[in-house]
Amino acid sequence: MADKYSAEQLHILEGLEAVRVRPGMYIGTTGSKGMHHILWEIVDNSIDEVANKFGTTINITIHEDNSVSVQDDGRGIPADIHPEYHISGIELVFTKLHAGGKFGNDNYKFSGGLHGVGAAVTNALSKWVRVDVYKNGTHYEQHFKSYTEGNKMYCGVIDGSLKTEPCDMALRGTKVRFLPDEDVFKKEKFNFDIINRRIRELAFLNAGLIITLTDERQVELDGEFKHVRYHYTGGLCDFVKYLDNNKLVMYANPIYISKETDNFRVEIAIQHTDGYNENICSYVNNIPTTEGGTHETGFKSGYTKVLNDYGRQKGYIKDKQVNFDGEDFREGMTAVLSIKMQNVQFEGQTKSKLGNPEVRTQVEAMVIECLADYLVKAKKELLDKLYDKATQAAKARESAQKAKQLSRQKNQLSNSTLVGKLSACTGKDYSRNEIYIVEGDSAGGTAKQGRDRSFQAILPLRGKPLNAEKKRVTEILSNEEIVSIINALGAGFDESFNVDNLKYDKVIILADADQDGAHIRSILLTFFFRYMKELVSQGHVYIGMPPLYKISTKTKTLYAYDDEELRDMLKEVGSRYELQRFKGLGEMSAEQLWETTMSPTSRTMIRVTIDDAAEADKTISTLMGDNVDARKQYINEHANFNKIDTFEEIGG
Repeated sequence: MADKYSAEQLHILEGLEAVRVRPGMYIGTTGSKGMHHILWEIVDNSIDEVANKFGTTINITIHEDNSVSVQDDGRGIPADIHPEYHISGIELVFTKLHAGGKFGNDNYKFSGGLHGVGAAVTNALSKWVRVDVYKNGTHYEQHFKSYTEGNKMYCGVIDGSLKTEPCDMALRGTKVRFLPDEDVFKKEKFNFDIINRRIRELAFLNAGLIITLTDERQVELDGEFKHVRYHYTGGLCDFVKYLDNNKLVMYANPIYISKETDNFRVEIAIQHTDGYNENICSYVNNIPTTEGGTHETGFKSGYTKVLNDYGRQKGYIKDKQVNFDGEDFREGMTAVLSIKMQNVQFEGQTKSKLGNPEVRTQVEAMVIECLADYLVKAKKELLDKLYDKATQAAKARESAQKAKQLSRQKNQLSNSTLVGKLSACTGKDYSRNEIYIVEGDSAGGTAKQGRDRSFQAILPLRGKPLNAEKKRVTEILSNEEIVSIINALGAGFDESFNVDNLKYDKVIILADADQDGAHIRSILLTFFFRYMKELVSQGHVYIGMPPLYKISTKTKTLYAYDDEELRDMLKEVGSRYELQRFKGLGEMSAEQLWETTMSPTSRTMIRVTIDDAAEADKTISTLMGDNVDARKQYINEHANFNKIDTFEEIGG
């Protein structure tokens, strides 16, 4: 057959067909995250209108049929005929990839939509799309649809001609309503909470924006549809206060600096708490950069330089005293950094890290100028607190360095914390290897017996690890369980962590499906998020999902992972069965644990991701911090220890 391979066997995917055939290339996944992605593409277009001062209001509605509409009061998509393609601007935007007004700088000074594929991809992956544009006293209406006729697939084609009718001259903007195609997204439904978190973030990032979300699938007690409205005139300052709501802050009003040139705008809000962790949430053109980038580097270097220079000038740093490290000034700091710029270069399609090298010097220079002016006018009480916090942090850092050095020496001598604990795998291919961090010696022993030692390592925990949210580094490094994890992963810790040195591609947390197990998962996720953030952001952390029930009949054995699945299975098997409720991993045999939880062909695992770093930080602070009332309220509203999606994503 190989010699019959000819040109006629080469296929060309026309128009939007490529998106339909390979949706993962454009939206990453056809699960919940991917379906929400096609909504963000439309929302981002409306946000770009607001960010460029062409609109103020965005209304989002989830309809009963799982369609969603996004309406703004911007300029409206151009509806006139394009001189080259001879179709309307609306049709061009929704049917042609890499078409839009954002490749030059004339129409949009700042834009989050850089690839020109957003609206077209949404159209390609929807059953139907309706676009309404209001411009200059005219209402334009265009419909699109996707369907299959015979063996031919038609994706996002126009459904009827462009309709026009007069409308009030005061009406302006664009409304897009679309229904995600169930052939692509199966039974996925829009999640109110996911959308709610993102629009609240957008409202913070765009001071003055009015953005609403209405869910017509949910009716409240007063008979109205579930509805939220956000409008923050304080912008980033309100954002920082929101993030620090459950923390003890050192000063009430955040430090705020901003500066804008013709093609560049930077905004920063800063507030310090009595905690030890720094939390920098950065954004470029409203897109969260969870992996940082050159803008964060410039902020950190400028911030450190200004505070050291001012501190030495005012006597906070003595003549013979060395300068503070940047981390000393950032201990307990919550900061939101937002820049708006042109010609953005993100590293990767996920847009999670800014790569423009020139941005570092731009941000650094702006921070030095603006923060220096701020400090001159700041109250002495604020300055005293900043430098006292840095002094205490420096002392703790020096102690931590000694502790780390001692820990490394011990590790080099005997690796004693791992002796008798870690059962390593024999495989040398790190991209295939995985490590299970298992709750308890009993379950750890079962996992060791049931595993495939060629690629699966087992690290049992003999006690609860330390809650990293409440402790300094020196205390964390004195915890034997934490040190065992650090040594087993082999990628370092805190500022020395290097994900490239990771010994395992998958780090799998395996704990009982009860409240104690949930607590251990929370403790470990908190530690990874605070001190090995790239481990989470790059998708190496997983939650193993052991079953809760075993159903046995004469002919088969079934496992149920939650109460809902159990009910469905019991209906299926009828009246004659034996039911076993697993109280813990230790009750399972090695064969059962392998079959249900460890075998790559049959296990259920949840990959932990960070879609919203700001919300993740707030959630961790709420769950693992000192505010008991806030923690109780959160648990009462959200906790369900029998739901598989409880830990689906941190902040997302």
